[in-house]
Amino acid sequence: MDRPDLELVLAVRRHGSLVTAARALKLAPSVVTKRLAALETRLGTRLFQRTTRRVSPTADGDTLCERAQELLRAFESAEAELRERQAEPSGPVRLAATFGFGRIWLGPALASFQALYPRVTVQVQLTEQLPDLAVEGLDGAIWLWNAPAQRAGEWVSRRLATNQRVLVASPAYLRRKGDPGSLDELASHDCLAVRENGGGAELRFDHWRLQRTGMQSWTHTPVRGPLSSNSGELVRDWCLAGHGIMLRSLWDVAPLLERGELVRVLGEWSMPDADIHWIAPYRAQVPRRIRLLVDFLAERFRDEPWRHAVTRPVSALAAPPGSRRKR
Repeated sequence: MDRPDLELVLAVRRHGSLVTAARALKLAPSVVTKRLAALETRLGTRLFQRTTRRVSPTADGDTLCERAQELLRAFESAEAELRERQAEPSGPVRLAATFGFGRIWLGPALASFQALYPRVTVQVQLTEQLPDLAVEGLDGAIWLWNAPAQRAGEWVSRRLATNQRVLVASPAYLRRKGDPGSLDELASHDCLAVRENGGGAELRFDHWRLQRTGMQSWTHTPVRGPLSSNSGELVRDWCLAGHGIMLRSLWDVAPLLERGELVRVLGEWSMPDADIHWIAPYRAQVPRRIRLLVDFLAERFRDEPWRHAVTRPVSALAAPPGSRRKR
């Protein structure tokens, strides 16, 4: 059985007439009659019941027609993909991303991608709240968490890179207050909290959920301090100014660690809960430009470039003359 046979049986079922099906297929009625008879003989079953008024499929005919539809859709999909592969990718890509990651890491990556494919245009909406991607006509989002559980059936996701939140402070703060030697000692420090919103409710910000390197269990550590905000950038500014210790994504503080403006605190502890994900509404056929972009970003972030920052140990900090670091 070949493709014209599949098209023939579907045309006969659709039109309920050999003459009308022949007209739709641009064939002579006698050709359709002979081909259908030959197909039934070859398969050893009657596919259609013929009357003077109507041609209707038998049970076997209905089964064949359903399979024919699936096979023809597969043919069309394969042909479309081959045509797309031969053409230069073009068209718009509309994305959402968080402000910080979008500006620091995603923006340069998208500029490089667009330079590779000049006929692709990229539009980025920076936001702190994950939008309804399908409703807003967005192709996808680069987000720091996976798809919300309530959307798992409607959206698809792919992890682009792992990421962790780390404890950091400025050298000035640590010279003044000392560096904590254990999680318990965080209670005596000024901790700068980010009040995050998610799922319509404010998340708990006065406990840090930390995990020790090589361990599976988590430790909930209560923290307190005089300053907190829903803006991660403001909290980072306070940390740089020496007002306390903060828990922040490594991708965000890596350049500051490299320059020595911040240093890791309790380096064996982190919160590995903020991986970088591609999230998109489900669609049966994903345009090639979108597939190329996702593969490009996965390769770009595969080695987690933010991990290459030099994380200078606290012990390397020089205390000012006449002072002694506190423990």
